[in-house]
Amino acid sequence: MTKFLIILMLFMTGCQQPIANRDSIGTTVVCFGDSLTAGYGASAGHDYPSLLGQKINLPVINAGVSGNTTADALQRLDSDVLTHNPKIVIITLGGNDYFHQMPEADTLANMEKIMERIKEHGAMVVWAEVQVGILGDPYIDDFRALANREHILLIPNILTGIIDRPEYKYDQIHPNDEGYKVMSDRIYQHIKGLLSNSI
Repeated sequence: MTKFLIILMLFMTGCQQPIANRDSIGTTVVCFGDSLTAGYGASAGHDYPSLLGQKINLPVINAGVSGNTTADALQRLDSDVLTHNPKIVIITLGGNDYFHQMPEADTLANMEKIMERIKEHGAMVVWAEVQVGILGDPYIDDFRALANREHILLIPNILTGIIDRPEYKYDQIHPNDEGYKVMSDRIYQHIKGLLSNSI
């Protein structure tokens, strides 16, 4: 019972495990992902990386490619992410693996490789989780366990309060300008404490 109360108190106060590379000296924030990062459905300048860039004092790079699976993203990790000397890499990936019915084991293996290579480069990893599936998310438990093992910051279900509100959506999957603003604000609230080098 005491252990449960301690865990509950940590959760309620927002405390969590240490983030790997919390002392990163990188010089950019790279947003790495699929159409949710690329900004499909947004008008020019209203994708979430552009909006995020208005809030912080580091260059924010949009490395989103619509339709990318985790395998696609892994292939372009060096050229599109690591060459930019990132301090933080924000990932939105996994949805296309689900839609293309990629084996879950392959998706998890790709995500693990992506996270480990980013960490080896000295950057922090932030995973903006996208829950998939109408009747439940088959990836979610394993994904969250992976995030915990890798000591990264997980932002739970980044589309909460967006995907079920027509006024925030461009189509059934993607936000519109207002939805991307909510997404950007949510990400900023989670990462603002990582923008300094204090441990």
